[in-house]
Amino acid sequence: MVLRIGADVGGTFTDVVMQRGEDFVSTKVLTTHEAPERGILDGISALSADHGVDLSEVDRVIHGTTLATNALIERRGARTAFVTTAGFRDVIETRTESRFEQYDLDIVLPRPLIERRDRFVVPERLAADGSTLLDFDVETARAVAADIVAGGYEAVAVGFLHSYRDGRHERRFRDVLVEVAPDLPMSLSCEVSPQMREFERFNTVCANAYVQPLMASYLRRLAGGLTDLGITCPLFLIHSGGGLVSVETAAAFPVRLVESGPAGGAIFAAHLASRHGRDRVLSFDMGGTTAKIALIEDQVPQTAKTFEVARTTRFKKGSGMPISIPVVEMIEIGAGGGSIASVDLLGQIRIGPRSAGSEPGPAAYGLGGTDATVTDANVQLGRLEPATFGASAIDLDPRAATTALMAAIGAPLGLEATAAAVGVAEVVDENMANAARVHAVENGRSLAEYSMVAFGGGAPLHATRLMDKLGIEELIVPTGAGVGSAIGFLLAPFAYEAVRSFHTATVADGRLGDGVDDPGFDVAGARRVLTELEDESRSFVRQGTLAEVAVERQVSMRYRGQGWEIPVRVPDGSFDDHAAEQLVHEFTKTYERFFGRAIEGLPVEAVSWAVKVASIIRPPVPVETIPDGPSAEPAGYRTIVDPPSATEATAAVVPRDQLAVGDCIAGPAVIVESQTTTILAAHHVAVVQHDRSLRVTRRPEQAAQQIGPDAS
Repeated sequence: MVLRIGADVGGTFTDVVMQRGEDFVSTKVLTTHEAPERGILDGISALSADHGVDLSEVDRVIHGTTLATNALIERRGARTAFVTTAGFRDVIETRTESRFEQYDLDIVLPRPLIERRDRFVVPERLAADGSTLLDFDVETARAVAADIVAGGYEAVAVGFLHSYRDGRHERRFRDVLVEVAPDLPMSLSCEVSPQMREFERFNTVCANAYVQPLMASYLRRLAGGLTDLGITCPLFLIHSGGGLVSVETAAAFPVRLVESGPAGGAIFAAHLASRHGRDRVLSFDMGGTTAKIALIEDQVPQTAKTFEVARTTRFKKGSGMPISIPVVEMIEIGAGGGSIASVDLLGQIRIGPRSAGSEPGPAAYGLGGTDATVTDANVQLGRLEPATFGASAIDLDPRAATTALMAAIGAPLGLEATAAAVGVAEVVDENMANAARVHAVENGRSLAEYSMVAFGGGAPLHATRLMDKLGIEELIVPTGAGVGSAIGFLLAPFAYEAVRSFHTATVADGRLGDGVDDPGFDVAGARRVLTELEDESRSFVRQGTLAEVAVERQVSMRYRGQGWEIPVRVPDGSFDDHAAEQLVHEFTKTYERFFGRAIEGLPVEAVSWAVKVASIIRPPVPVETIPDGPSAEPAGYRTIVDPPSATEATAAVVPRDQLAVGDCIAGPAVIVESQTTTILAAHHVAVVQHDRSLRVTRRPEQAAQQIGPDAS
């Protein structure tokens, strides 16, 4: 029997899921920030004791964490030195010509991760084609290495100009440094992110080095703790692109773990999209600290080659730290259950980005927190209450929630506690709706065509209000929604995506060229790069599985003179002249789909190539939609504030574990379970599907029936 464990460490809760055959059991524990591995080990021990599991029989542990992300955001990584080409010391500070506020004369750009005093230069220079313009200066390199050792640095990042074409100079510096400091962690940009655009590449290698000692130490402690529990199976990590890698790979390239937890959620949403036969799904993941929104198309999460960490201005591209690695594309904002509510100087309610986290947590947790949070608002509105909260370690205190809301929102604005809570809930819902709209517009999509999948401890509380604001017609709340990302870990394939910049172009009229007088498109060079990338990806995947694998190839292309590329799938099979012609033709069609028309006469450039190798996962068993069925019998009633009208309503309280397939729940209703709660407004109806997920839709007003204590 399959016995696997998935563990997701978030800012507030640590989710642990145990898969036994086809069944899942799970628990939530408060995250232990000083030693994040302790929460995982405590959760595993609790599940083992509660369900009589022999941990020596566990065959796989899969982990995702926000530890690397938090270290970058909070600037609490290793003391890192950055070594670069002479003349390019300030690239990570001067950034690019793009400004996230074009007309702000007083714009404050994000601070570079590595301060100027910690940056060193070595005379050397490669051309864009990889040829040598200036030989590597060994003597200066030795002097720099001595300065690094004397300076007591804990990690070193190396990024030379055009090393994505040839990393020989970066490797020579590593050899020099190893002579005097063999145990000092080093990251080379030619290995971490071999892509053009030095600002992004330099930032990525700096970020990798910055978190490497922290992550290596953490992974060693976690592995040791698992061994102490009697777990002897391998430990795997989920990376930002949504696949599994070995702990050794994760320790060498920790920057690939920056979005690992949210990637698990996107995999979970894609699995549900496949099971329910939905081609367009909006993934909505709301936990205790953040909310994550992603688009799932054709049952596959959208991916990107770059993203930003720690944006200083909400939703503004360019206001964060760019990271050039394959990642599941999503937008993430500080809107979780623990996000702190306040009133600004203009008398407006603001939510986040600060979070009460797990220490001390929302005021209603009774653990010492005094700040008003989104969770406190939900308690005040009747959406959460002590008898059905479901977290055994937390005894909700409604009085503490009321006190915090009055102090932070009610008193400054002259509102009663319930009105203050309505304001907090509406602001956080609108923040998340705006994030979804921005993400959809950036991808040229209309959300009205999408279904929503909601998971995470907070999402089902807010999902019906969000679907109303976005005009979405269908919401799916799966079983295990409260720990959806951790379940996604157990569904993830072993996968690795290798990326490398290799520039080549057609001639002016779109022809490939003759390869002699008019060289044009370098077919042989592209074939060599694709082969090397596939070999690299296979080598990483083979560390974890011998299963059959699938290979996906992609290239980023543009017209000459443009600074933005679009992704195009590389034809299967050997890459020859015919495949190159197909590639150019496919680019033209894709460009027309993005922008309405192609441009005639311009050469087409291929810039960055990527190959993803992933183990093949058995598709889920599809389920047919159940439109409606018999009305479910409530276990009781309580007063909640109905979200659209902001008025009190008597809502049915329905335990989810007592629902049968086909049962129908009409709002207003509160569907309770151990790790989350689903709120239905008066115009919503939910039907239990064959896989026991809840399918929520809006019912016509003329068919609406109020459920109350006097209903027959």
